[in-house]
Amino acid sequence: MSEVFELDQLQAQRVQAGRSYLEFLRVQAMSAGIYVLPVGGNDPQSHHSQDEIYYVISGAGKVRLGKDEQRVEQGSVIFVEAGLEHRFFDIERQLVLLVAFAPAEEGQ
Repeated sequence: MSEVFELDQLQAQRVQAGRSYLEFLRVQAMSAGIYVLPVGGNDPQSHHSQDEIYYVISGAGKVRLGKDEQRVEQGSVIFVEAGLEHRFFDIERQLVLLVAFAPAEEGQ
């Protein structure tokens, strides 16, 4: 089940669904989605049972990983180990994030 995804189409689907997160891929070994947080927005997520990688497609803000904080911007890659509390905050420019979970995220 190989497939090519276009960011513009994924963004349109996410907007049409009225959600900040759109999962677009789910196989046993992983799942992936697009997550968007507006300027000054609130990141309501909690920790996950899976390892995660975020790629910042565009935007800028900060991420809290446990007790550590770091600025992120377009091109940043963030690894979050399973079970670690994390969230984005102080969003200066809308964050558009590619998110991958391994194995696939539970509860979706």
